[in-house]
Amino acid sequence: MNTSTAAALVPLLPFLAAAAILLTGRRAPGFVRPLAVLPTLGAAGLAVLVAVRQGGEEPIRAATTLADPGDAQFTISLALHLDGFAVLVAVLVAVVASCVQLYSTGYMRGDARYPSYAALISLFTAAMLLVVYADDLIVLLVGWEVMGICSYFLVGHYWETSAARAASLKAFLVTKLGDVPFLIGILVLAADAGTFRISTIVTRLTSSLSSFELEQPTLVALLLLGGVAGKSAQVPLHTWLPDAMAGPTPVSALIHAATMVAAGVYLVARLLPVFVASTAALVVLAVMAAVTMLGSALAALAQDDVKRVLAYSTIGQLGFMSGALAVADREAAVFHLLTHGAFKALLFLGAGVLIHTAGTGSLAAMARLRGLKEKAPDAFWTMTIGLLALAAIPPFSGFFSKEAVIGAAEHAALEEAGHGAEAAVAPVAAGWIVLVAGLVTALLTAAYAARLWLVAFHDPVGARTDPVPTGEGASPVMIAMLWLLALPSLLLGLAYGVLPDWFDGGSLAPTLTTSVLATGVALVGGIAAYAAWRRAYESDRLIDPGPALLGPLHRHAVVGFHLDALYAAAFVRPVRAAARLVRFLDRAVIDAYVRASAAAPGWLGAVTRRAQTGNVQSYLSVLVTGSLVLALAAVLVAAGG
Repeated sequence: MNTSTAAALVPLLPFLAAAAILLTGRRAPGFVRPLAVLPTLGAAGLAVLVAVRQGGEEPIRAATTLADPGDAQFTISLALHLDGFAVLVAVLVAVVASCVQLYSTGYMRGDARYPSYAALISLFTAAMLLVVYADDLIVLLVGWEVMGICSYFLVGHYWETSAARAASLKAFLVTKLGDVPFLIGILVLAADAGTFRISTIVTRLTSSLSSFELEQPTLVALLLLGGVAGKSAQVPLHTWLPDAMAGPTPVSALIHAATMVAAGVYLVARLLPVFVASTAALVVLAVMAAVTMLGSALAALAQDDVKRVLAYSTIGQLGFMSGALAVADREAAVFHLLTHGAFKALLFLGAGVLIHTAGTGSLAAMARLRGLKEKAPDAFWTMTIGLLALAAIPPFSGFFSKEAVIGAAEHAALEEAGHGAEAAVAPVAAGWIVLVAGLVTALLTAAYAARLWLVAFHDPVGARTDPVPTGEGASPVMIAMLWLLALPSLLLGLAYGVLPDWFDGGSLAPTLTTSVLATGVALVGGIAAYAAWRRAYESDRLIDPGPALLGPLHRHAVVGFHLDALYAAAFVRPVRAAARLVRFLDRAVIDAYVRASAAAPGWLGAVTRRAQTGNVQSYLSVLVTGSLVLALAAVLVAAGG
């Protein structure tokens, strides 16, 4: 099997699995689990094979024409582009999806809608893999939109609850809001470049032998950023992601670690020369990343629900990736995407075991449970690894990738040649924005990671009084997935010396300055969280250190700084008012006209029917009366003449 054939099978296998489950799931439920797991595992194996064969060498390309409008420039092709970035991200997607499918066989055990759930997970995986491998903007758009509809159904899996229904609708509408400018941006980019092929566009923009330039680089970049902000949950289109926690926990792991939200960052990495062509676009991206990082970290520090803490954490980590791209360093961005995918999948699946054991996702409720750490030791140890990686404590994977991002920002701020080939052209302003925001966010990230760990698991003075609910524990397959994902969360960062072979030779090694600064502020954040938590325990107050750490910001941070309320006032209420007006006009004017039009023939018929009495004397009387009237009228006319 050649490499391009193996690559084509990577998204095809989960797609065929989804189709088979949807067609046979009700009639043969015993085959659902094998169909959900085995094709995804096969896709993961093939993705690894493709990555090994590609080996960071020259990109491998293959294409077949899907639509030929008669203009070769705008031919739509099912094209594959296998470079170092694509093959590594595909491995991440397939491996995490396999872990989620295996984990779900235990977590969703007994769920009556498991067949449709498993089919949608497979389709979700296939769509993301298509986005990763696609070399055609229209084909990429297909995978992009399929992920959107899959997220709608999966977030709303528990549709009998109002929270799930509202969250699924919100996720769909907010991401579609970003997809409108995204589609326009794709069309404008293709019109400027004369092709839908991504590799051709990038080659024309980066080749020293080409004089090609985009006519409207800022417009194209900003339009594309609309879709990126929606898919990757960046300010101002990030509000759907915390609410999406109403879906099953394995779905959250898949969305946050390997699909959907990673798509926007990956797209900017693929089309980075388009953004580099506009300094204004890079500065806008830097500001968006900085606001996203800081706002989400503050919000995470105030949340009570474990999954919402992790959701805001994802938004912030995506902000780090966007920040790396804002300083034109896609190596650092994709490196952080890979490590984040590993430890965030671990954290969500660990949270699933924790919630399964505690019977609640509330930190306040968990804080009253005695012996939760002993009841869920696997969740405790694996989440400890994941949280240390999230807080960027060495030698865990998050340390190396986050330092690569902050180091890239430092190089841009100091006008040095950074890691990537385009890093030297990054705006200085973007470098300083990302550097300062990144360091502050590193402090806040360590603080909320320490808060979650301390509140959920630790009881230094024996204040917890409630027993852990007795019930069925996590299944062995769920525990196995935790330890499997713990390995890359611990060790993947050490691959920074090998990964540059896939990353165009860029250096990902952390610098001494950024390592000392970022690790120092992370330790300060963790120590501050511990001190506030310990003080709360000793004073018999609420054991959550969040309010003490945030002070007056806490009441704003806990509701996401009122952005939902702002959007409701600015957009939702006016739209509803307009809908009520249209409904009134429809009923009072349009419906009245339609009803009158329908009733008029009836009224005319009723009048006519009254004249047809069947009485001859009546007819003669009317005839004589009419004749007299006509005669009188004739006389009057003659007299007047």
